[in-house]
Amino acid sequence: MALESLMVPLGTPAPEFALPDLDGRTHRLSDYANGPGLLVVFACNHCPYVKHLENELGAVIDASGVPAVAICTNDADAYPDDKPEGLRAQAERAGWTFPYLIDATQSVGRVFGAACTPDFFLYDANLLLTYRGAFDESTPGNGKPVTGSELRAALTAVRAGKPAPEPQRPSMGCSIKWRAV
Repeated sequence: MALESLMVPLGTPAPEFALPDLDGRTHRLSDYANGPGLLVVFACNHCPYVKHLENELGAVIDASGVPAVAICTNDADAYPDDKPEGLRAQAERAGWTFPYLIDATQSVGRVFGAACTPDFFLYDANLLLTYRGAFDESTPGNGKPVTGSELRAALTAVRAGKPAPEPQRPSMGCSIKWRAV
């Protein structure tokens, strides 16, 4: 089921996190405190919306000079394609060079306010939210080219120490697959 991002208020501080990557190394928010900013992408392997843009996503992030992490917060027991081996295959297929983190408890996804995959949270040099929105106008089947134009503009602004452009449209994708509580 397609869902839009929650549009967390701009200026919200980046939540603390400590999550393992696919090789078991722990990544923390503090690892990114001295950079130009941080892009956090909630992603997964099974979602057609993520698959639709995954190749261009890697290229946009690589060209930006802004550190990034992808986080899979889905219930991998219910969605086995989102287990670590599936995520590793996706990262290799898409040419992702940024860490892919596993939120097995789903607590990080909840504290960020992630709602869908993909869901983008771009923080400035002070780790305050400056962009939460769409990758571009393309979605599976709408015929518009995958360009990453909206996220690219936001990353360029953050790299230059400026606020991300507005207005910002919500991202759209598959709902996060939360475990029953």
